[in-house]
Amino acid sequence: MGLFGIFSKKTGSVAPTYNFDPENEKPMIRASICNGEQVAGFKNVKTGEFHEVMMIRSEEDLQLFKQTYQLDKVEKVY
Repeated sequence: MGLFGIFSKKTGSVAPTYNFDPENEKPMIRASICNGEQVAGFKNVKTGEFHEVMMIRSEEDLQLFKQTYQLDKVEKVY
């Protein structure tokens, strides 16, 4: 099973597979201007490294990401 296979719409929620560190990382959506692809993940504010967590293909995917990691707001960067 691939990384994205753990996010099942049948269950309604999933256990976080990445240990998000709110002191050193901020949640964000990286969006491509060219093809519109969106990837949710966390950016390390010290190193700039981005850790991809899941693809965002719909509003439901975004809500699942926010629910899974208990987020209110997610910044989108292009």
